[in-house]
Amino acid sequence: MEHHEHDGPEPLLNLDNQLCFAVYATEHAFQRAYKPLLAELGLTYPQYLAMMVLWEGKPLTVNELGRRLGLDSGTLSPLLKRLEAAGYIRRQRGREDERRVDLALTEKGRAAQAKARNVAAAIALKTGCSLDQAQSLLSELNALRKRLLAPAG
Repeated sequence: MEHHEHDGPEPLLNLDNQLCFAVYATEHAFQRAYKPLLAELGLTYPQYLAMMVLWEGKPLTVNELGRRLGLDSGTLSPLLKRLEAAGYIRRQRGREDERRVDLALTEKGRAAQAKARNVAAAIALKTGCSLDQAQSLLSELNALRKRLLAPAG
């Protein structure tokens, strides 16, 4: 009997076999897990990511934060406006270059870091991963991202 492509499922196109969908669905699961924890801090998940970069303590401009998070200014600007309105950050024009916008944590923004440790610990526990497993998975995902972003050829 002759096999035709339309006779059965194509394994290459089966959703359950897609690494990209597994990563996508896992990201959504992470966001659902974070949501109630971050609600206590009054932060959305993207705002939390921005705050994590700011908690690293290095002087930062809006453009640098956007590069670090992979966000364009259209997405980043409203996010930062909400963080500023909530009292977590200050934005100020650069002294030498008016086009540059510097970011700084407020006292409230620095204080939120201690509460965020509980969020990170709760998520780590929820994953069920050992420290070694989490580090290994992180390394593999970072390497995969680099390969995907590398120029073809």
